[in-house]
Amino acid sequence: MSSAPSLAHQLLRRKPVDQLRAEAAEGVDGQPLRRTLGVWHLTMISVGATLGTGILVVLGTAVPLAGPAVWISFVIAGVAALLSALSYAEMAGAVPTSGSSYSYTYATMGEGIAWVCGWCLVLEYAVSVAAVAVGASEYVDETLRVFGLHLPTVLSAPPGDGGFVNLPAAALVVIAMLVLLPGAKESAWVNTLMVLVKIALLVFFVVVAFSAFRAGNFEPLAPMGAAGVSAAASRLFFSYIGFDAASTAGEEAKDPRRDLPRAIIGSIALITALYILVAVAAIGARSWTSFSADEASLVRIVVDVTGQPVVALVFSIGAVVAIASVVLTVLYGQTRILLSMARDGLVPKVFGRVSPRTGTPIANTLIVGIVVTIVSALVPLGELADATSIGTLIAFALVNISVIVLRGTQPDLDRSYRVPFFPVVPVLGVLFCLFLAVTLGAGTWIAFGIWMVAGAVLYLAYGRRHSTLA
Repeated sequence: MSSAPSLAHQLLRRKPVDQLRAEAAEGVDGQPLRRTLGVWHLTMISVGATLGTGILVVLGTAVPLAGPAVWISFVIAGVAALLSALSYAEMAGAVPTSGSSYSYTYATMGEGIAWVCGWCLVLEYAVSVAAVAVGASEYVDETLRVFGLHLPTVLSAPPGDGGFVNLPAAALVVIAMLVLLPGAKESAWVNTLMVLVKIALLVFFVVVAFSAFRAGNFEPLAPMGAAGVSAAASRLFFSYIGFDAASTAGEEAKDPRRDLPRAIIGSIALITALYILVAVAAIGARSWTSFSADEASLVRIVVDVTGQPVVALVFSIGAVVAIASVVLTVLYGQTRILLSMARDGLVPKVFGRVSPRTGTPIANTLIVGIVVTIVSALVPLGELADATSIGTLIAFALVNISVIVLRGTQPDLDRSYRVPFFPVVPVLGVLFCLFLAVTLGAGTWIAFGIWMVAGAVLYLAYGRRHSTLA
């Protein structure tokens, strides 16, 4: 009688790339996801999951840390994101599945690291949806203020921020969940419309803000020094997560090996340029000392410059649409990550069931939507943003390492895109991610440690026994 494999053996076993590609084509129990997304949809998913979060929600918390140099913080975070985006592009072209970085690490470093990466992705996606939704309440309140109304704190803030429940955040997640249920193509078109609205919104803001631009607002450039700029970059990295959401659509793309690299690289370039432009315009129009985490900063700037409350109404409605786009696409990515993990037996099978009628994981979407709704209603934004950043940084670092490992183990593997200046780019990607992770606070690391311990317990109690590779 053969003995059960040791824990070390299980943690190190890798899933062949050919098997990952075959599963993407065949689906779960012969029920694949529907391939309906072209390069335009994929790019809009990536932009939709990313653009707007840092500018509309986190900017007010980053400016007090970096001062006028906040635009430099955006550059640092953008470079770190771009380095990882190039690695994502190569892996997405080589391993076009819904598992994203989880699947990439499974193919290169084994089940143990894959579980760590997948668990980080659960933290990244689910918590970031909640964090972005929490920020929406500020803009809902700005909309009501135009009519002389005000959303009571008890209904617009979680217990930790002096309220009882963040009702707008919870409502936004529920709406996104309902939009995802009919299918990827339908929700992609809704997302595309919302992305176009928020690009127009940010361009409008830049035009208004530059009309009141004052170069003196940039002195002193970095009042908190390099440490403040680095701390702000770590927090703003949160606003770049999401471009990897396109890689979770690998099984619903018409031509994933060609289109995914294009969508990932194109979207991160567009997003970085817009973030820097808006940050410079915002500081030029308003002294950095007047920024606060407790207000919708861009709306305040537009109202102060134009003196027209009705502009605040239009801008706030547009901001809610922009945030809704992030919630929609990141929630989509979370369900696809869990679908891949369920296929591998590491989480319960219910997350991997695909409806024959809609071609979507309905039960998965409902479960994730309900859990994220509860979190967004009850947990403060600051804690969510930092927790999301650390999970993202670890996942991105692992993708950069995956590129290096796969180049070494399978140099002849058919790749539709190759990272330039290999191995310099993925090595720099790892170093940037580690640098930003180190600058996060001790409390964030403690929370992350607790999260990883919980993940280890879950793997030993469930994943190890149900793994399909066992």
